[in-house]
Amino acid sequence: MVMEQLEMQTGGSDALTQIFARQKSAFQAQSYPSYEQRKQHLQVLYQMLIDHQEDIAAAISRDFSNRSQDETRLFEIMTSLNGIKHSLKHLKKWMKPSTRDVGILFQPAKGYVLYQPVGVVGIIAPWNYPLFLAVGPLAQALAAGNRVMIKMSEFTPEFSALFQKLIASKFEESHVNVITGDAQVAQQFTKLAFDHLLFTGATAIAPHVLHAAADNLTPVTLELGGKSPTIVAKDADLKESARRIAFGKTMNAGQTCVAPDYVLVHRSQQDAFIQAYFEALKQFYPNSIDNNPDYTAIVNQRQFERLQHYLTDAESKGAQLIQEHAATEDRRMPHAVVTDVHDDMALMQNEIFGPIMPLVCYDQIEDAIAYINARERPLALYYFGYNKAEQQKVLQETHSGGVCLNETLMTAGMEDMPFGGIGASGMGHYHGHEGFKTFSHAKSVFVRPKFSLMRLIYPPYGTSIQQFIYRLFIR
Repeated sequence: MVMEQLEMQTGGSDALTQIFARQKSAFQAQSYPSYEQRKQHLQVLYQMLIDHQEDIAAAISRDFSNRSQDETRLFEIMTSLNGIKHSLKHLKKWMKPSTRDVGILFQPAKGYVLYQPVGVVGIIAPWNYPLFLAVGPLAQALAAGNRVMIKMSEFTPEFSALFQKLIASKFEESHVNVITGDAQVAQQFTKLAFDHLLFTGATAIAPHVLHAAADNLTPVTLELGGKSPTIVAKDADLKESARRIAFGKTMNAGQTCVAPDYVLVHRSQQDAFIQAYFEALKQFYPNSIDNNPDYTAIVNQRQFERLQHYLTDAESKGAQLIQEHAATEDRRMPHAVVTDVHDDMALMQNEIFGPIMPLVCYDQIEDAIAYINARERPLALYYFGYNKAEQQKVLQETHSGGVCLNETLMTAGMEDMPFGGIGASGMGHYHGHEGFKTFSHAKSVFVRPKFSLMRLIYPPYGTSIQQFIYRLFIR
C-alpha cells in the first residue's frame, strides 16, 4: 500500500489501475450488498466523522493557513453527518423495487424497477470543502451499494492525508480507497473505466474530464459553479437582505461554489446597500481580521494573487473599490465591494471564488432578469424580496441549478432536494434520493406468469383475433 501511494504521488498509473481492478473484482463477487451491509457501511462512516471531528477541523485549518473551525463544523462536518443520517433513514425505502403499471395490452404480467449498484464509482473532490464534497457523494454511492475511489485535492494536503488514513482504517481498499497526488494523478484517475464519475471543480476543467470519460463511455456528473447572481428587489428589507448576503459571501471567505458572486441592486439603493453590507461585516468580525480565528484565509498564494489581480484589473478599468480592512500577511483577504463594473473586467468574466462583491445597478426587474439571462446559467440564484408575483417571475424566467428566496447557500445543504447545475454550471444531480438514483442503475423488470395471452399475436398473421385486437387498440 505504501509503495502504491508513492507511485501515485510521482504520477505512476499502475497503482491506480491495480486498485481499480481490485474494486471491480470485489464488486463482481458481491454485486448487490444487502440493506444491513449498506447500513453498516454508512454507520461506520458516520462514527468516523464523529470520532475525528477535531482532527478534521484542525487539518483543514492548517491547509488554509487559517480556516474557521466553526465553519468546518457547521458546513462540512454537520452537513456530512446530516446527509448520512438522511440516507440511513430512507435507505430501505429507496432500495425497495418500484412497482410500475402494466397496460392491458401486456397483461397478465407485472413490472417493477430494481435499483442496482452501478459498480465502481469515481469521485473527484475539490479543495474548498474537502470533507463535505468527498463524504456527500461517498455516502450516497455507498447507500446505492457501490465501491468507491476518491481523488482528493493536492491543495489540501494535510486533510487529504488524514482522510486517506481514516478511510483506510475503516474500509477495505477494495471497497473505499482515497487517492492523493497532483494534477497528473487526477488526469490518470479520470481515464479509469468507472461505472460513474462525479467531478466537482472548475468549469474550465470539465471538458477534459468529459473527454477522458467519453473514451470509456463513463456516465458523468459535473458539479461546477459559475457566477451565481443575487437580486435585491426594490421593496426588499435592505438591512436584513444585506446581512444574509454577507453571510453567504463571508462563509469560507467566499470560496464556495454557490457563494453570491455579484449583486443586482436597484439604482436608487446602491449606497444604502453598501452601508448595510459593511455593517453586517462589522457585526460578523468586530475586531481586526489579523489573527481572527473566525476569519478564513484564501487557501494558497496562487488563489490570493488571482483575487488581487481581479481588484487591480477592475480599478485600472474604472471600478470603485470599497474595503474596510487592510490585507494581512497570512492571506486573510479583506472583503471588498466593487462598483461601476463592466464586462471587460476579469472579475465579471470569471467566477470570483473569494471575498469580492461586485454591484450591478438595475432600474426595472426585467433589466435584472435580462442581465442574468445574457450570461452562462449559474449553479445558484438568489432573490431577496417578498413580492410573490416578482418571485415567480424570476423563478420562471431565469435558469439556474437552484434558487433561494430570501437566503443564500442553502441549496447546497438540503439533503431532500436535488443538487446540481445546468449548462456551464454542471450536469446531473446528487444528494439524498437523487444521489442514490445517480449511483444506481434503474433496471426494468417484466414478469410474465405461466399463463400468457401472447400466443394470440404469434404468426401467422391475419387471424380474426388479431383483427379484433387491432380494432380494440388502434383507433
